[in-house]
Amino acid sequence: MADDTSIFIGASRKPDDSYQRAEHLLLQYGNRHGLVTGATGTGKTVTLQILAEGFSNAGVPVFCADIKGDLSGIAMMGTAQDFLVKRAEQVKLDPYDFQEFPVIFWDLFGEQGHPIRATVSEMGPLLLSRLMNLTEAQEGIMNIAFRLADEEGLLLLDMKDLQALLANIAERADELGSRYGNVTKPSVGAIQRTLLVLEQQGAAHFFGEPALRIADIMRITRDGRGAISVLAADKLMMNPRLYATFLLWLMSELFEVLPEVGDPDRPKLVFFFDEAHLLFEDAPKVLIDRVEQVVRLIRSKGVGVYFVTQNPLDVPETVLAQLGNRVQHALRAYTPREQKAVKTAAETFRPNPDFDCATAITQLGTGEALVSTLETKGVPSMVQRTLIRPPASRLGPITPAERQKLIQESPVAGQYDQVVDRESAFEMLRKKAKEAQDAEEQAQQADSGRSRWTIPGFGNDDPAPQPGGRRAPAPRPSNRQTVAEAAIKSVVRSVGSSVGRAIVRGILGSLSRGR
Repeated sequence: MADDTSIFIGASRKPDDSYQRAEHLLLQYGNRHGLVTGATGTGKTVTLQILAEGFSNAGVPVFCADIKGDLSGIAMMGTAQDFLVKRAEQVKLDPYDFQEFPVIFWDLFGEQGHPIRATVSEMGPLLLSRLMNLTEAQEGIMNIAFRLADEEGLLLLDMKDLQALLANIAERADELGSRYGNVTKPSVGAIQRTLLVLEQQGAAHFFGEPALRIADIMRITRDGRGAISVLAADKLMMNPRLYATFLLWLMSELFEVLPEVGDPDRPKLVFFFDEAHLLFEDAPKVLIDRVEQVVRLIRSKGVGVYFVTQNPLDVPETVLAQLGNRVQHALRAYTPREQKAVKTAAETFRPNPDFDCATAITQLGTGEALVSTLETKGVPSMVQRTLIRPPASRLGPITPAERQKLIQESPVAGQYDQVVDRESAFEMLRKKAKEAQDAEEQAQQADSGRSRWTIPGFGNDDPAPQPGGRRAPAPRPSNRQTVAEAAIKSVVRSVGSSVGRAIVRGILGSLSRGR
């Protein structure tokens, strides 16, 4: 039903519910982003599945999150079931072939897929502050921490690196406050307590090395299909802020790493952001503005971003305006907010004189949606009431045994299993502290040795009594630093290495680095 320039989505219906025509998503506009919305149980996951299948068959790698485990079935061949065969007949999908797809499973916790990690330095202060829900003052200290790490060449790889740096900042609060502004120990302590909570919630699994290589989620198989990277997110959703921040980091990494390609004949990668409301919920305006900027600019990198959520109101208008391909499943309209959502969704479509869009949204059945994609010259098509095609892969989750077999046979098997803990800020700061302590001890021993012997006239003997019983004034203290003082000040005032000075951060504060 689809040629090599488009993806078959389903078939639109006439007012009498008879077949009208096939509905496609043109690959040349696949990087113009998209939106899949609808209430729970209306078929969003299946729509995501058939879009991922279509992009994969077109040679486009896909990254998506599996919130409930249902999407994992895309790795296995589908089987004929009555309701699937019936839907294939309704949309005139002939032949209805079953297929398995090349899937790489990932998991931040390393349980249901390959471990996926990023370093603290790569995450950057803006996203880390968002993850930790810091106040404005605390976010300022986090920015100082990253600035200090950049200047002094301190690698921030994992959470213990950041904890060590924060402890160092608390000790140097007065000195740093004169350089960067007010740094209070209570604020640093609050950040450290938040880090502890974050660590208990599992974030320690995410921060570290080896960090994810973008090339590993952009693989093409030998038969020309795009690999589908599936992130196991059922456990991750217990910390929704970590989930949203991770996906936002990944999106910003794609933006920073990939070269400009303009408008290719098909995307270089398609990125599905499920439960998109978590990204924008309680997000500060500066973050939303930067997300909007990334979404607008990442198109020229050949990346299509598709937001999947229950309510179109979950996505800010500035971002919504960038989404050209839309699939709207049924919405309920019982509350004022739901009624507003229906109205908003209806107004974003190019009207169809055959039906009232707002009414249709509340009457759609499961697996049915209003569809509008970009046509020739990038113009939105007239909205059509569409039956979504059935998937070629398995509908539903795979078994744990099937998952483990696929993980073992994965092209990245063994590459991310072992944590690498190289010398970084934690070790460097500990080493400097040890050197300062050793220098202090040596200075004390030297002073103690000198005090054992006194030579008259060389300042170690007691001042001679003066006439009248008075003693001569004690000699003025020397301005010369002890060895320990010199070592400590050297640590405090250390100038960053050339690596530290060369660090550049992107739009969302993530580290710009070569791959």
